Amino acid sequence: MIFPISSGGLATTGYYLTALRAANFLGQLNLRTLAVLCTSLFPATLLNYSQKIQIRRGSMNKLPQTTRTILKRLPQRGVYDREQICEILDEGFTCHVGFALDGQPFVIPTGYARVGDKLLIHGSQASRMLRTLGQGIEVCVTVTLIDGLVLARSAFHHSMNYRSVVIFGRAMVVDDRDEKLMALRALSEHIIPGRWEEVREPNERELQSTTVLSLPLTEASAKVRTGPPLDDEEDYELSVWAGVIPLRLTAGVPLADPRLTSEIRVPEYACGYERGAIRNQRE
Repeated sequence: MIFPISSGGLATTGYYLTALRAANFLGQLNLRTLAVLCTSLFPATLLNYSQKIQIRRGSMNKLPQTTRTILKRLPQRGVYDREQICEILDEGFTCHVGFALDGQPFVIPTGYARVGDKLLIHGSQASRMLRTLGQGIEVCVTVTLIDGLVLARSAFHHSMNYRSVVIFGRAMVVDDRDEKLMALRALSEHIIPGRWEEVREPNERELQSTTVLSLPLTEASAKVRTGPPLDDEEDYELSVWAGVIPLRLTAGVPLADPRLTSEIRVPEYACGYERGAIRNQRE
């Protein structure tokens, strides 16, 4: 997130304090931008960006391992790299939210978006899940991507190639109007980049009837399987085909709303829609 800074300094202190708070919520504030802003707002307390801000990139790129995130089975498939975890989250559409209410466990699928070091979910204020999570109870969120079917020579060793993320923590309700609006924009852009700029934004009634929760990505891990089947050594002599059937999510031809007027054309982001790793490869 980049803020316009004129040669004469900051336009108004209040505007940039609001921008700072919004950027901090989204977890996107560029450190150099932060230094410039703070130097302008508080020149006596911040002397030199390069001297005052030190980043230990190695430790920042790894999430701490906890008793809940350390993999017990097949630990070699565990991933704690922040960037790789974020890539999985950015490619997915749906998460499953697990929580317990009065001793009864629930697992609810819902859409989500990642912004910085936070996972955002939203829904109706009448949602039992959102009302419960908004009380700050422990929650477990999972996201899974299936990349292929792994066909082995024995029934026992059939598997799937996958990438999954498990997140633990406590969600917080996003109450601030501007922050809620930015969160809803992030959710829209996560699914259909570019759509938010064309559609009508939520009105006050819609905002008030919507709940947004923010879950910090501080306790999470990923588990990843890639590659061919792993058969027992003696089974490699069997005359049975083995290998991987790759899977990927692809978009079909957009279907126009019957009430759409004929002069409105399908936007590029709809007719050329691609997702995740496929889009990244083309870019």
